[in-house]
Amino acid sequence: MFELLIAIAALGFLSIIFEDLTHIDKAKSTLFFGTLAWFVYFIGTHGEQGDAVHHTFNENLLDIASLWLFLFAAMTFVAYLSEKGVIQTVASWLLPHQIGLKTLLFFIGGFAFLFSSLADNITATLVSLALINSLALSTKLKVRYAVAIVYGVNAGGVSLITGDVTTLMIFLADKVSITNLLGLILPSLVSVMVLCLLLSFGVTGQLVIEKRETQLDRVDWIITGLFFLTILMVIFANVFFAVPPVLTFLFGLGMMFMVAQFIDKNEPVLDYIRKIEFDTLLFFLGVLLLVGILKEIGALDSILLIYQHWSPMAANYSLGIVSAIFDNVPLTSALLKSGIDMSTDDWLGLTFSVGVGGAMLAIGSAAGVVAMNKVKGLTFLNYLKYTPLLLIAYSVGYVMVMFSRQLLG
Repeated sequence: MFELLIAIAALGFLSIIFEDLTHIDKAKSTLFFGTLAWFVYFIGTHGEQGDAVHHTFNENLLDIASLWLFLFAAMTFVAYLSEKGVIQTVASWLLPHQIGLKTLLFFIGGFAFLFSSLADNITATLVSLALINSLALSTKLKVRYAVAIVYGVNAGGVSLITGDVTTLMIFLADKVSITNLLGLILPSLVSVMVLCLLLSFGVTGQLVIEKRETQLDRVDWIITGLFFLTILMVIFANVFFAVPPVLTFLFGLGMMFMVAQFIDKNEPVLDYIRKIEFDTLLFFLGVLLLVGILKEIGALDSILLIYQHWSPMAANYSLGIVSAIFDNVPLTSALLKSGIDMSTDDWLGLTFSVGVGGAMLAIGSAAGVVAMNKVKGLTFLNYLKYTPLLLIAYSVGYVMVMFSRQLLG
């Protein structure tokens, strides 16, 4: 049965890669193969360890539901802000009337990096993508900028325990300190700028930004403020009171509905739920079901055998690349449970690699999955064209992480 489940998972991931050839939407195919894998697993283990499998499935479903509902709440907020013209207004404030396309690339990469340091990766991705979608850019350029956003978002949160789940896991295991993690900021930012430099080759021309005088009413301003307040509360409530981020964001969404109800009863605020791309949510569900079955059958644990043959520096670097295929959370969890002994520098290298490495493939991170469904023309294969550049940026950042502490004495 192990081989059958591996084959089903492989077909699920291949259906994403060859979406352009099969013309089957990846949301449909991944949901099919993800549910099929668990269906087969339940049948194959019936009577042996059925109760244990049922319990594990419920745990996987709980993790998926938490992420799914978080994404649902964040996308509803962004749908409202985009529809009302708030995103376009912010773009008009931040950007000059005319800007070079190369300069814009660095701005977008830096914006994604900084915003994901303050917010979660999904929210940062949604806002950053809404920003480029509000500009008059060609599809080819939007794809290039989206690649910079995905990498920038992944790199932005790696140095904060609230910015990335794997960073928090390694910190809670007492492998690194807050001070150690702050040392990842510079290498992460440099790697983003290196990627923007590489992506800028061949990009020429100027972009004239239309300054839209969008009339925002009182409800729009209040909900915009509530959105950013919710982001801050996600961090504050989680750090000080261990409130799950999904609960805080759902509470913020409830506040959004109540504010609209009492200030302007004619505002059809619930209609913005219908503007969410539910294919994105279904795609997430399918991918996470596939990753969950791989974790359940122990397919991810075998990856850790590389530590028996390679040095921690080389193994951590490779694990970052592997995390572009398999979810970084179960990979990190398996490594922490293995009891492997590494220096602080090596744990920092692992923190960077599993936090940033997933950006090398479109399916390797939540930001990439969102981008594929938000940017027209961005498919797995189109994203794959930029993987060599992403690998270079990732390598530069990793080398800086490993050697910057020695250089700084």
